[in-house]
Amino acid sequence: MSTIWITLAVYLIIMIGIGVYYRKANSGVADFVLGGRGVGAWFTAFAYGTSYFSAVIFVGYAGKFGWNYGVASTWIGIGNAVIGSLMPWLILGRRTRTMTKHLDSKTMSDFFEKRYDSRKLKTVSAVIIFLFLIPYTASVYNGLSRLFEKGFGISYKYCIIGMAVFTAIYVIIGGYKATAMNDFVQGVMMLIGIAAVVLAVLGENGGLSSSIDAMSKIESADGKTGEFASIFGPDPINLIGVVILTSLGTWGLPQMVQKFYAIKDDRAVKIGTIVSTFFAVVVAGGCYFLGGFGRLFVKDVNGTPEGGFDGIVPTMMEKLPELLFAIVIVLVLSASMSTLSSLVLTSSSTLTLDLVKPFMKEKMDEKKQVLIMRIFIGIFLLISVILAIMTLENPQTIISTLMSISWGALAGAFLAPFMYGLFWKGVTKAAVWASFISGVTITVAHMCLYTLKIGNLDLPMEIGGLSLASPINAGAFAMIFGLIIVPVVSLITRKPDKEHVEKVFKCYADEK
Repeated sequence: MSTIWITLAVYLIIMIGIGVYYRKANSGVADFVLGGRGVGAWFTAFAYGTSYFSAVIFVGYAGKFGWNYGVASTWIGIGNAVIGSLMPWLILGRRTRTMTKHLDSKTMSDFFEKRYDSRKLKTVSAVIIFLFLIPYTASVYNGLSRLFEKGFGISYKYCIIGMAVFTAIYVIIGGYKATAMNDFVQGVMMLIGIAAVVLAVLGENGGLSSSIDAMSKIESADGKTGEFASIFGPDPINLIGVVILTSLGTWGLPQMVQKFYAIKDDRAVKIGTIVSTFFAVVVAGGCYFLGGFGRLFVKDVNGTPEGGFDGIVPTMMEKLPELLFAIVIVLVLSASMSTLSSLVLTSSSTLTLDLVKPFMKEKMDEKKQVLIMRIFIGIFLLISVILAIMTLENPQTIISTLMSISWGALAGAFLAPFMYGLFWKGVTKAAVWASFISGVTITVAHMCLYTLKIGNLDLPMEIGGLSLASPINAGAFAMIFGLIIVPVVSLITRKPDKEHVEKVFKCYADEK
């Protein structure tokens, strides 16, 4: 236990030290939010990866989907690496950096206003971002607190509060540059930790081949054996839904695409593409591969794991040597704090620049804007802490549900208008509104009908093996629906102002 405490203390001191070091590097809004748009390839790639993968993945998703799909859950990690990391860097990276710099947009909401010449789009998108980043933040807290309780015997509540305080300190003091540096350090810890943990867990059952052999002997719900060790697992249809939500979602999440706003130049984008993809292969692939062996460590009680889905990975960690368990604690803390810092910075900058500033009668100077962002960081963390504690006290709420609601609404609303807006001059305001409305409506309606079960309606639970009750599938559907509805609505509604569009896309011609 002393080893765990010492390792944790050293890690937290380093994090705070980095925040203090960069405290004077925030002379204005662009520095605090985007690091002056001069962040290098490695820092940006690690910031992208560590914002992508948190305790939600390591504890929540790896545990639940490893239980549901066995070794085949590794496909989720592969999808995250290829669809969620490689492709957005290749397709969105350079164009996002170029257009957002040309428009001088610092947030996703700011991009929607300047790209589509609509202040209302800016306001509504800012509200959506603030509201739906909160459940994601709560899910991050939940994932970490469950592992901390196993390691330290500390109450969930104190873990959540402590994590919020430390995150607030280094983000409020150091801004984006401190966050990027911390992300780099945290990313290195994640790479080392995941590799060590996978090897140790497999060693508990005699190595890889013995572990897979043991998985092949476990019966699925229909009494068959071998499915949990097969390539596509017992339920490939719903596995695809998980891959879509957790991979395609990054294309429309504000905390992810804003990493491209800050990157230094085109060369950095090329290097970042390689680094980010490698990071995702190791971390995401390792997490889901690890979770795929959860049934070897946790008892099956009437089809569900003993202790719940969110307790699977913490239970697997209990048998690790003390030093390795200390590394796991720091690994999950690293992943979670990096994601949290990205979330609170995104939310606070969106609130300040896109909601508060436009409605202030008196002009806000740079120092006042940074001060208000720092205040909102504290407010956002406080609200998410309260929600996290409330959901922890509800045994029916699991980490994957909270994350699915957040990603489904945000990516369902923003993915299509953001991506199409970088490439296609013909996207109309009406199409953007249609995507906003459909993404939020699909997610909220599904949450009310299936998760909260308002009205107690007798709704169908699946069609052709596809689970209709799954918030994962609802989120994936919201994204795909947006990709369809935006071009359809754009073709039948009033065309955008040609002069404005030409000014927006002039940046690409100037770059050649």
